[in-house]
Amino acid sequence: MLTGDLFIAGERRTAPTRFHAYDPARDAEIADTGFAEASLEDVADACAAAHAAFQPYAALPLDRRAAFLDAIADAIEALGDALVERACRESGLPAARITGERGRTANQLRLFAREVRDGAWQKLRIDHADPARTPPRPDLRLRMIPLGPVAVFGASNFPLAFSTAGGDTASALAAGCPVVVKGHRAHPGTSELIAGAITRAAEATGMPAGVFSLVNGARAVGEALVADPRIQAVGFTGSRAGGEALMRIAAARPRPIPVYAEMSAINPVILMPHALAARATALADGFVASLGMGAGQFCTNPGLILAIDGPDLDTFIARATALLAAQQPQVMLTPGICAAYADGKAKLAAAPHVTALAEGVEATNGQGSAALFSVAGRDFFADPVHLHEVFGASSLIVRCADLAELTAILAKLEGQLTTTLHLDAADHDAARDLLPVLEQLAGRILANGWPTGVEVTHAMVHGGPYPATSDPRSTSVGTLAIDRFLRPVSYQDLPADLLPASLREGGQAGTPARIDGAWKI
Repeated sequence: MLTGDLFIAGERRTAPTRFHAYDPARDAEIADTGFAEASLEDVADACAAAHAAFQPYAALPLDRRAAFLDAIADAIEALGDALVERACRESGLPAARITGERGRTANQLRLFAREVRDGAWQKLRIDHADPARTPPRPDLRLRMIPLGPVAVFGASNFPLAFSTAGGDTASALAAGCPVVVKGHRAHPGTSELIAGAITRAAEATGMPAGVFSLVNGARAVGEALVADPRIQAVGFTGSRAGGEALMRIAAARPRPIPVYAEMSAINPVILMPHALAARATALADGFVASLGMGAGQFCTNPGLILAIDGPDLDTFIARATALLAAQQPQVMLTPGICAAYADGKAKLAAAPHVTALAEGVEATNGQGSAALFSVAGRDFFADPVHLHEVFGASSLIVRCADLAELTAILAKLEGQLTTTLHLDAADHDAARDLLPVLEQLAGRILANGWPTGVEVTHAMVHGGPYPATSDPRSTSVGTLAIDRFLRPVSYQDLPADLLPASLREGGQAGTPARIDGAWKI
């Protein structure tokens, strides 16, 4: 049963000011008790508890930290249908999507549990003293340690996998950092259910009380959270404006902290000439399916298509417009997202160099219709509106005069999460020339697929150059995400009994370590 309470260090806490969840499918508020708006004192208490929990939590044996992550996954799955039903009601997303997202959330928690046990993330290095050298080399030993308490902002478009127990929370807890989550107002009931599961898991595994807290509230709550001196890093998935606002607050602190923000991308897809000639119709089918998935509310939606103008592109466009025009409108996550999507489409349609090609079946309140536009390559940079992300099922086709113009456009684009090549064997030579440009452009390069799908694996990068993310060296998906919340410490000539156990002689216990320059397991 939902109470609408906050979670501060394992305890529920109410507040006099409350807000109501929203059902986007019904375009109406959900009639329940409402959800507590955190005060600035609540935020300070959560941060203080996280600070108090930091050293005890970071010092726990890795097996206990991993057991906590596994217990969270078990507790989430134990919520059963109640979680799926509430998340569907608050997001307008279908049950199949939420069920899959619940599985992804549990699986990534268990993946990070295995990563913690593996220990390679500690990057252990030992350079033994060498008194025979001139000058003598000291004894040096290195490991990665957790940064400290982390603020995590829930995302609107993934109520489970990128929110209260999502990838940022999982990777921060895996690194040894307590977490204070700022719940997203689009799905407060879902967040409460998940927060309860995390709290029960923490109690069952004997974690320090302040290892997790959940606060809800408007902008001031998020700003106070990032500004609190006890917070040492921020994980954020959302709009460019929101991410940049948090970055400014973090940079203005007396002791600035990193903000790992995943923000904005249009994810260019390149249709190489031979692939387009061979399978224009099939490419159009795949494109429209990808564009419309989840009402286009993915950060990796294919918002830009680049191809050489001509009959083959005409075939692609004819098929895509026919399919898109028949698409039914879909419920969008929130009224604000729906309004912003309509505004973005209107600005593209009004741009002087843009041609509106097709729009799906007319939408009603709370829904978004898919849309497709085109522009000539020579006009692409004439108006900044062509470069803006339209968060929804909207895409812009760029008709390029030749590969040289296509390459020049790619070289001038802002940083992206993904870029995709559709190519056949005869396109490989041209694609080889493009790869250096694409590597500088995006964090993930796909071939003959569509970007709307991010596997949670060891080799995944969900990141990219600014403004796709605030730090192109990081990823918010995959086990490499743990690196965001760690920092290196080197110990020089410390007595053996003062060294961390993992850096003592023989203390690596099967963990990969670089010893005197050679990797050993």
